[in-house]
Amino acid sequence: MNPPPRRKAVAVVPSSPGAIACFVSQRRAGLIALAVLAAALACGFILWDRVGPRVRSQGGYMLRPDAVELLGCPAWVRCDLKAEALRNASLDGGLPLDDPQLPMRLARAFDMHPWVQQVLSVKLRNPAGAVVEILCREPVAMVGVQGGLLAVSAEGIVLPSGDFTAELAAEYPRISGVESSPQGPEGSLWGDPIVEEGAALAVAIGPQWQALEIVDCRPTIERGRRMWELFGPAGRVALFGSAPGREVAGEPSAAAKIARLKAIGAARQVTPAVDLTQPDSGTGSL
Repeated sequence: MNPPPRRKAVAVVPSSPGAIACFVSQRRAGLIALAVLAAALACGFILWDRVGPRVRSQGGYMLRPDAVELLGCPAWVRCDLKAEALRNASLDGGLPLDDPQLPMRLARAFDMHPWVQQVLSVKLRNPAGAVVEILCREPVAMVGVQGGLLAVSAEGIVLPSGDFTAELAAEYPRISGVESSPQGPEGSLWGDPIVEEGAALAVAIGPQWQALEIVDCRPTIERGRRMWELFGPAGRVALFGSAPGREVAGEPSAAAKIARLKAIGAARQVTPAVDLTQPDSGTGSL
């Protein structure tokens, strides 16, 4: 009897490692380094989250109000404009120097102050400091209202009247006959064309106001339109006519009227009234 045939032995080939296992095996050192770096970054973020506020509150990391230099603040602004602007914007506790919006926040803080007409520039400097340059509004007249006087600019913008003493307010032209109240807070337009015309008249007369002994200007209706009267001591009055830039045909310009007022004052001729709206009117004095 013949023995059964032998089966051929099957060769067993060991399986090769997968692509991922190969990659890990070949780059083990680099992956360990990345893992350590990621762990360090995570720990750093957690640590900064805890100690960051304390570090940022330290002087070298914060822009303090005393390190902000303000340029362009004129003599007629007697308040501490810088302190008020930063306090009103809640920035008086300091600003973090790493804030990318720092220049914009500073500009907005000063732009909101009623004395400021325009923020010209904001520049950061080292060490922790900033220079802010502004252009301020200038008072040109005081508007008589119930209970006192309110300062206005040439454009008719209401200014912080609390910055003026009675003596300082008396140095400015006074506009009477205004029945309206300001339509907004300090730093906004009054909202009444009478105030705007009176302010334009005050600007036109300028420093001649006191030299001509004018104490008040008031709107009146003459010949069916609004005109302005200038009042001096002892009831003397001059009919100035239309506000500057609003003259009707045949009416002298504001400059011509003011020149006549100066000539009247130089002549020392006193008359109770004078009409400046007519080129050929007689010369008299306030």
